Amino acid sequence: MYTLPDLPYDYAALEPAMSGQILELHHDKHHAAYVKGANDTLEQIADARDKDALGGLMGLEKTLAFNLSGHVLHTMFWTNLSPDGGDKPEGELATLIDRDFGSFDKFKKQLTTATATTQGSGWGVLAWEPLAQQLIITQVYDHQGNVGIGSTPVLVFDSWEHAYYLQYKNVKPDYIAKLWDLINWTDVSARLTAAKGS
Repeated sequence: MYTLPDLPYDYAALEPAMSGQILELHHDKHHAAYVKGANDTLEQIADARDKDALGGLMGLEKTLAFNLSGHVLHTMFWTNLSPDGGDKPEGELATLIDRDFGSFDKFKKQLTTATATTQGSGWGVLAWEPLAQQLIITQVYDHQGNVGIGSTPVLVFDSWEHAYYLQYKNVKPDYIAKLWDLINWTDVSARLTAAKGS
């Protein structure tokens, strides 16, 4: 069974970029709902399997993908952020960003644009793509749509309205700009190392 992870900081730690009220609602309500949804769906799948009644499996698998991906992405999002974050990455991550995007500023502009222009609800994602051995930026619709199979997210920006609306209203670009002040580059670098298997 999946469990809601504790935040690595208190609710007010990311202010003023992210209010304590938003963080509490986002973690304790929205993320918790994805955890519950994943667990409930797994139970329904097991029940259908035990009863040899798999006619509704397609819908259950879609529901599982939605909730489980929401849980995975939010778990990553919390550790991608830090009250001591911001600035720029160093080491291999910085080198690969320069190689794959031309410069940090070009990378920042592309990820910002990808996050801001996600249609409806979704995420802007920096991922490691193993076939070409490169970093890529993608948009993830909802939690699970438009994902490059095999790519491993290392940095995720939540662009669902529940992540920012109470504080930023409909001005999503202002919220995204503030996320850059919170990025925990140590966490992103560690995720890149793990994704590369090095």
